[in-house]
Amino acid sequence: MIKTRELAEWGSALLVVICGAMAGHYAAAGMTPVQWAGAVAAVMGSITVAVAVRVWPIETAASED
Repeated sequence: MIKTRELAEWGSALLVVICGAMAGHYAAAGMTPVQWAGAVAAVMGSITVAVAVRVWPIETAASED
């Protein structure tokens, strides 16, 4: 069965790929410097999400002492 964490990791990786592909496509078509800055921000944001998903601590059950 697919776990939530695994789904989040694959989803964030897909987000990076899609953002990069869209930025590359529109860059090939021609963009202004402001559009370049927006594309860079979008790609960096998606990479940030992917890294955060992978380094976020796994929830642990609280033990009663």
